[in-house]
Amino acid sequence: MQTKVKYNVILFLFVSMVLSPITFFMCSATESGDESSKLYIVYMGSLPKVASYSATSHHLSMLEQVIGDSGVENSLVQSYKRSFNGFAAILNDQQREKLLAMEEVVSVFPSTNFHIQTTRSWDFLGFPQSIKRDQIIESELIIGVIDSGIWPESQSFDDKGLGPIPKKWKGVCKGGANFTCNKKVIGARSYGNAEENARDEAGHGTHTASTAGGREVLGVSFFDLAKGTARGGVPSSRIAVYKLCGADGACTGNNILAAFDDAIADGVDIITISIGSDAPLEFFNDPIAIASFHAVEKGILVSHSAGNSGPSPSSTSSVAPWLFSVAATTIDRQFIDKLVLGNGKTLVGRSVNTFPSNGTKISIAKDSCSEGFDETVVKGKIVLCELSGFEESAFQSGAFGIVSSVELNDVSFVTQMPSVNLDSKDYVLVQSYTNSTKSPVAEILKSEIFHDTTSPRVASFSSRGPNSLVLDIMKPDISAPGVDILAAYSPLSPPSGHSGDTRKVNYNIESGTSMSCPHITGIVAYVKSFHPDWSPAAIKSAIMTTTKPVNGTYNNLAGEFSYGSGNANPRLAVDPGLIYNITKDDYVQMLCNYGYDNGKIKQITGDNSSCRDASNLTLVKDLNYPAIVISVAAETPFNINFPKKVTNVGSNNATYKAIITPIPNVKITVEPNILSFKSLQETHSFVVTAVGRVGSRQTEFSSSLVWSDGTHNVKSPIIVHIK
Repeated sequence: MQTKVKYNVILFLFVSMVLSPITFFMCSATESGDESSKLYIVYMGSLPKVASYSATSHHLSMLEQVIGDSGVENSLVQSYKRSFNGFAAILNDQQREKLLAMEEVVSVFPSTNFHIQTTRSWDFLGFPQSIKRDQIIESELIIGVIDSGIWPESQSFDDKGLGPIPKKWKGVCKGGANFTCNKKVIGARSYGNAEENARDEAGHGTHTASTAGGREVLGVSFFDLAKGTARGGVPSSRIAVYKLCGADGACTGNNILAAFDDAIADGVDIITISIGSDAPLEFFNDPIAIASFHAVEKGILVSHSAGNSGPSPSSTSSVAPWLFSVAATTIDRQFIDKLVLGNGKTLVGRSVNTFPSNGTKISIAKDSCSEGFDETVVKGKIVLCELSGFEESAFQSGAFGIVSSVELNDVSFVTQMPSVNLDSKDYVLVQSYTNSTKSPVAEILKSEIFHDTTSPRVASFSSRGPNSLVLDIMKPDISAPGVDILAAYSPLSPPSGHSGDTRKVNYNIESGTSMSCPHITGIVAYVKSFHPDWSPAAIKSAIMTTTKPVNGTYNNLAGEFSYGSGNANPRLAVDPGLIYNITKDDYVQMLCNYGYDNGKIKQITGDNSSCRDASNLTLVKDLNYPAIVISVAAETPFNINFPKKVTNVGSNNATYKAIITPIPNVKITVEPNILSFKSLQETHSFVVTAVGRVGSRQTEFSSSLVWSDGTHNVKSPIIVHIK
C-alpha cells in the first residue's frame, strides 16, 4: 500500500532535499520571550513591476527591523512572491504593530483555520459540489477498488437515493459474516488470509474508496480539524471491493492477479489500486502490469499509485505505459503544530496532533532515542529524537510527548500522543535550550490549519521518474492531492497506525500516493460519464493534456519526472479538444520493439497479433504517448523523430497551431505545425523532431508542445534526459 508511516512512507524522511524556489521554513521561532506569538500573514499588495526585485530579500529586511538579525530566518515561514506580495511569519503583538506601521504594508492578520470543507482536495482541483454532472450516467459507473477492504457501514457508502444496481454488474457480495452490500457498495470479494472477509481492518481501503466515489457527508472532521463536507469524485457511482491486503498492509502478487481477474469479469468500469512493489519489475513479471494490460484491453482504465519512495530518481515502480501512474501533491490546506519552549521561543513544525495542551508546560527529558528509552527518565516528559519513527516506543515507555527532527518536513502525520516534527535547524535549537537549561520545559500545542498559497507542490515522498524500465515513456503520468487527505476510515484501525492508540474514528487524515491515486480514479469516472465510448488511453490523454502547473521537484530532476504532466484539472479534461489515442495494437508493437517475440506476443494477446519487424528498442518512443522523453548522451549530437497522431474531439471545424517552448541547445520542430480538422473523430499525424547537443552539467531540460485552436490548449510535456 502506498500510504503513510505504517506503509513504510517514513523512509523518505531521511533523504536530503533541495528547497524549492519558494522557501518554506516550516519550523519557526521568535527571539522574544512573548508566549503570545503566533502565525501572522503580512499582506503587501501587488508585486512591484521591477525585474530586480527580490520579494524574499525584502521580507527578510522588514523582519530584521522588527525582530533583529538573529531571529529573522526562524520567524519567516513563507514568502508570497508569485501573484501578490507578502509573507507569513511568527510574530508577537508588538512586532505585528511595527510591521503594520510600515508604509509598504497593507494589513497584518492572524492565519486562522481558513478552510472549512473536509475533502478540500476536490475544491482545490477546481471540482466543486456544484460542477456540471449527470448523476444518472454516473450511477451506471462501477469503480473496482483493489485494496484492504471496506467499512460498509460508513456514511460515505450510504445508498439513499440511488437507483437499482446496473444491469451489467456480474459480481457477488461475499464480504463475510455481518457484511452487507447495498446499492452503493454493490460487490465484495476477499482473497488469501482474508477469505470471506471483505471488512477493512487497516482503514486504507475505506479511505481510498471514499475518496474516489464516496457519498456527500456533512459535518465531518478529525477531532474538530478540517471541518466540512466529505465527498468522493463521483458520489453517485457504485463501488465493488476486492480485499487482498490485511491489517498489516501485506498483499501478495497472486492475490492481486485474482482480484483483477474477478474485477474485469464482474463488469467494473475503472480500477483503482494503491498497492505497489519496492522496485519496478519487468512488464510481465509484474502482477499489476500483467493484470492491468488485460483490463485496458477490455476498456477498463487502471489508476495506480506511483509509490512513496521519493524523492530519489527512478524510484517509481508504476512504469507500464498502459497504467495511469499517479504522483502526490499538496493542497492549500496544511496542518501545522507549534512547540513553545520555556524561554519563550515558538517553533512551528508538523503533525496532526489532536491533544490540547491547556497551557501546561511539560518537562523535557535529557534522554536520547538512539540510546533507547529509560522509563524512569522519560515517563511523563517530552522526549527528543533526532530521527522520526520512535513515537510508538516513546508512548509505550510512558513519555508524555515527542519532538522529532526530519529533513523533508512537508507532511503531517496523525499522532497518538502530543508530537511535533521539526526541521533539523529548529530541532538543534530545542537541543541547545534543553542542554543549557537546568529544568527545561515546553508545551506542544494542538494542531491548527495553515493556508498555503504555493500549492500544489509535489510531495517529497512521492516516487519519481525517469522510467527505469522504459526511459522513453514518461512516469509518473499525472499528479493529484495526496497530502493530509481526510476521508472515511475503519474504526478497527487506530488513526495513527500504532497499536497503543485506542481511539476509534470514522474519518481519518492520511498521506501518500495511495490518496492521490483515487482522486484520479474519481476524475477518470467523471470524464467517462461524459464520454462513455472513449478508450482508457483517450481518457488518460484528456486528463494529461489539460493539467495545471505544479511547484517543486527536488534532486534537480525535471519537474515532469516528479509530478508527470501536472495537476489534474477535471473541468478541462471533459473537453480536451484533441486526444492521443493508443490501441491494443499500438501497445503490442511497443512490446515488440521492447524485445518480446511473436510467440510471447500471441500468448499475451490471445490472438494473431504479431510483430511487424524485428525488435528495436529505439522505436519504443514511437508509442503515441501524450508526452515525449528525448533520451540522449551528453556532448553527442542527436537528431530524433517522434511520430504522433491526434484525434479531434472538440468542434467540427477546427484549426490547431503548434507552440513549442524553447530549450537551450535543442531545436524542436513540428511538421506540419498546423492541423486543420473538418469533422469530429478525424485524425491527423505529425512528427516532432529534436536536433541538438547538450552538455553534462544538467541531467534534464523541460519543454512542451501545445496544440492550440484559441479555445483548447492541448499540452504535452517534452523532457530532454541526459543518459
